[in-house]
Amino acid sequence: MLATLGAVLGLLVGVLLRSAVVRYAVPGGEPWRACAVTPLGRCVRCGERPGPPPLMVELAAAVVGALLAAHAPGRWLPLLVWMALFGVALGFVDAAVKRLPDALTLPLLVGTALLVPVADHRPEVWLRCALAAGALGGLFLLLALFAPMGLGDVKLAPSLGAVLGLGGWRTFYAGLLYMWLIAAVWAVALLVLRRAGRRTELAFGPAMLLGTLAAVLVTS
Repeated sequence: MLATLGAVLGLLVGVLLRSAVVRYAVPGGEPWRACAVTPLGRCVRCGERPGPPPLMVELAAAVVGALLAAHAPGRWLPLLVWMALFGVALGFVDAAVKRLPDALTLPLLVGTALLVPVADHRPEVWLRCALAAGALGGLFLLLALFAPMGLGDVKLAPSLGAVLGLGGWRTFYAGLLYMWLIAAVWAVALLVLRRAGRRTELAFGPAMLLGTLAAVLVTS
């Protein structure tokens, strides 16, 4: 019943998230889109079909909602729901234009910082979350300086690190492992399907988000 309820709520919220995906999935330097889209992907203003295929965003939100409702610790739900709302939108935006806009990553970080004390009242856990956020952010900053990693990934990393820190360092390390495994599997799949080449730039944001979700659900 909890999974069903979470799926229904996710499906309904996904309708709103689709408009956010369409709004922010634009190349750098271009203005945000002013489209309002239906679940079938059609803009009610211009009649076009921008953004992901029909029902893709809604189904993704429904799956995440079902997983959180069925398996996430109850005290973590406010923070994880906050993360899920932004995470679904960010994942689709990054997959579409290989960009994680500040308009999404920065509010996510502020909300995460405010909701960590709600998820756990112990100061030692707050410290661990802060250290995990700094560690993951620092790691991705180094990758951005010396490897083909975007600054959007750097700005997303502290929020994910804080969430992983709630579960302890085991969850943190598991999240790191899952991020890279998911990214590697996705890259190999694209190569096999000839949808990408060895020098193709791949969006890493979806792997970061899915890896975090997997680690939280598996180790918590």
